[in-house]
Amino acid sequence: MLHAAKPSQKKDFYINGQWRAPLQSRTIDVINPATEEAYAIVSAGTPGDIDLAVAAARAAFESWSQTSREERLIYLDKIAEIYSGRMEEMAEAISTEMGAPIKLAREAQASVGLSHIKAFISAFKAHHFESVPDKNNPEQKIVHEPIGVCGLITPWNWPMNQISLKVIPAIAVGCTVVLKPSEIAPMSAMLFAEFVHEAGVPAGVFNLVNGEGTVVGEALSNHPDVDMMSFTGSTRAGIAVSRAAAATVKRVSLELGGKSPNLVFADSDLPAAIQRGVAQCFENSGQSCNSPSRMLVERSVYDQAVTLAKASAETIKVADPRKDGDHIGPVVSELQFNRIQALIQKGIDEGAQLIHGGPGRPEGVSRGYYVRPTIFAGVNNEMTVAREEIFGPVLTMIPFDTEEDAIRIANDTPYGLSGYIQTGDPERAKRVSRRIRAGMIQVNGAARAPGTPFGGYKQSGNGREGGEWGLEDFLEVKLISG
Repeated sequence: MLHAAKPSQKKDFYINGQWRAPLQSRTIDVINPATEEAYAIVSAGTPGDIDLAVAAARAAFESWSQTSREERLIYLDKIAEIYSGRMEEMAEAISTEMGAPIKLAREAQASVGLSHIKAFISAFKAHHFESVPDKNNPEQKIVHEPIGVCGLITPWNWPMNQISLKVIPAIAVGCTVVLKPSEIAPMSAMLFAEFVHEAGVPAGVFNLVNGEGTVVGEALSNHPDVDMMSFTGSTRAGIAVSRAAAATVKRVSLELGGKSPNLVFADSDLPAAIQRGVAQCFENSGQSCNSPSRMLVERSVYDQAVTLAKASAETIKVADPRKDGDHIGPVVSELQFNRIQALIQKGIDEGAQLIHGGPGRPEGVSRGYYVRPTIFAGVNNEMTVAREEIFGPVLTMIPFDTEEDAIRIANDTPYGLSGYIQTGDPERAKRVSRRIRAGMIQVNGAARAPGTPFGGYKQSGNGREGGEWGLEDFLEVKLISG
């Protein structure tokens, strides 16, 4: 008889340059979403563990903040070198912990972490930490200095993307950090801690404590010796971090949710636009904050677009993450699965037209948190499926009549992370992109380059991650006169 492998034990935290046991022996099961079984066990930290990590970061800050750019670059280059050599380990960790198909985990999830590191190294080399803003007043100098000890809370959906976007710029500019990765998908973060240790980064510069957001996340956010919080996750959790941080008036940088509109005009290459929009919405099983989950289509081509979207969805396969290919995997957890199922049912109950997918697991699947790729047509922007961030493979299609109508619907949301525009008219593309209230606009499938700013308006957060903007998030500005 075959027996399931025992979960691996990863119970220590990385504090002050070494792996150390937690203060209490509470644990968290790390569930493989494809099997619904625990494959690893990590410790659930306490406020006391956060105290130790913050103390280590505070002690290290004085010396680390005074190191030269050249010294820090040596460590950053070494982290990138180690990461590159252990890329396959990282891809396997991400695939297992959050259900990303191995090809996506390898080519996007793991690789994007390394690409961010390289982009930050380039931005760091070029950044001016001192400047004279007015040549007529040469005695006036602007100096950028590290803000201090930074608490970093990262999500499960693109784990290494977010860890790289926070840890690397923070330590590059001279800050020290305490990382709390998602308790749902902590294994990639534990592997990253190994990279940092192997690179020889001085003790206390990087620290990691696992645990629940309501315990260690809150302890980090309200800690008096933490100078800044950088959080990526849901808007609800971002509000909680902001409230906890308010008591000590620390800087808070937030990258939160989205309900991004994809405006498809009749003058676009319609088959390409629809196929691209469906694929982007369903990528990573719909678990991306900038997913184009609202497809707004000009009414004159709406029926044709619905037909094309259905045909595109029929090509999307759902399969085991370990299998090679371009399929999608499960969503990350039972909680997410149940929430998505409830929202799909809500769409049906509110009168949206189900043209593909629907409630339940895909045919032939009885285990794992697999969701049927789902498309709703006949949606208006007041329906729940058009307003709430579903965070699953669910697309809503909304008709519009005019350009003004499209802009109004696109902006009628509490979020403002991304916007997508499909049109054959360059002037329209320019005009509409400046009126969408979002931090990032992509026209006709154009990709975002590494080192460009990632972040949004309204309840999608504040601050920007990536490149020089990511460095500036972790810097104070000082004026020296004379």
